[in-house]
Amino acid sequence: MKVTANNVSLNYEVDGPEGAPWMTFSNSLAADLTMWDPQVSHFKDKYRILRYDTRGHGKSEPISGAYTLDMLANDVLELWNALGINKSHFIGLSLGGMTAQSLALQYPERMHSIAICDSRADCPEGYRSNWHQRIPEVEKNGMEPLVEPTLQRWFTDGCRNAEPDMMDRVRAMIRSTSSFGYIGCAQAILGLDYLSRLKAVTLPAIFIVGAQDGGTPPEAAQAMHKEVAGSQYVEIDPAAHVSNMENPVAFNKTLDDFLSGLNK
Repeated sequence: MKVTANNVSLNYEVDGPEGAPWMTFSNSLAADLTMWDPQVSHFKDKYRILRYDTRGHGKSEPISGAYTLDMLANDVLELWNALGINKSHFIGLSLGGMTAQSLALQYPERMHSIAICDSRADCPEGYRSNWHQRIPEVEKNGMEPLVEPTLQRWFTDGCRNAEPDMMDRVRAMIRSTSSFGYIGCAQAILGLDYLSRLKAVTLPAIFIVGAQDGGTPPEAAQAMHKEVAGSQYVEIDPAAHVSNMENPVAFNKTLDDFLSGLNK
């Protein structure tokens, strides 16, 4: 399904019973809403689940030019408004976790909680250099040169060897990402600077990270956790950057325990 929100056509899917609490899932860079299939199958009986493709990803409209994280957050806000969602849990991975931070700082009244997964809140020089390399690569050659290096960052060697069918699905997902969407979101990441502001977040929060995540390592998640009073921190082991796909059993239990604890 599609809706125009914040002047962009966004693709989304809704699962779960009407009247149940809302959960919103936000994908990583170079992914789409199908990355959350293992979570939908686990949570759809208890929650009303909204998944959407970030602008320029999946079936959402690719817009040329630089994006900002606030722009991506406003996409979510207007999508919620269009669908009549007053309040939702929000789960974001990598880029989705950065979007979660923007939402939590600007619109906390629209959220029950945040789960920030395999993400970070700052953009130090070593991290910035990755994007300064990848942006011109995609501008020149499209997404294909990024496919295999991305798989290597996203999954441990064991997972890549044991799950060939999933690797093929992820390859297709990365390849299908619009160059405009990838570049626009990569430029948004270059503006990432939330760490010093996270003390203002008062929502229930959990930081989840793959123990073998080299792109947004456990130290980055720990740094965010230390800033948000009362937040939780959990490492998923084994898992690299896309912990929800590599180890869905542990990821789903972690998220389930967090959400169930909010109702006690």
